Amino acid sequence: MNVLLRHPLAAALLAAATAGAALDASARDAATTPPAGRHAAHPAAGKTALDRSGKRHVGVASVYAHRFSGRTMADGTRMSPRDDNAASRTLPLGTEARVTNLKTGQSATVTIQDRGPYAKGRIVDLSPATAEKIGITREEGVAKVEVQPITLPPP
Repeated sequence: MNVLLRHPLAAALLAAATAGAALDASARDAATTPPAGRHAAHPAAGKTALDRSGKRHVGVASVYAHRFSGRTMADGTRMSPRDDNAASRTLPLGTEARVTNLKTGQSATVTIQDRGPYAKGRIVDLSPATAEKIGITREEGVAKVEVQPITLPPP
């Protein structure tokens, strides 16, 4: 019973039932609002539809900041700066994609494991290892890239 009462809706319903009163608006809102996730407060969070078309995208890539190392990504794994992981707002989690730096011509294969970037005009966040492979220097931090999905996970 204690575990059930930890959920805000269950606690509010039990309180209303035992008191013989209806839920007030604030309790109802608190009970139905999902818990805040890592990106929940960001204005762009959850507003972009997933792109399963397999079409290439051209835009600006950025590099994950070091402070994200070890944090949980959207797919539940920990962010490792040494792995070839990336974040995309539009590609489904689990997508394998080839990212090519249009300035250097270097490319690497990444797995989309997180959501982002949320900076305007950016289409992908890359791990530091991947950024280094395709010639994005720490000083630059960003580069124009092409992202070509290779395999998409099943819907």
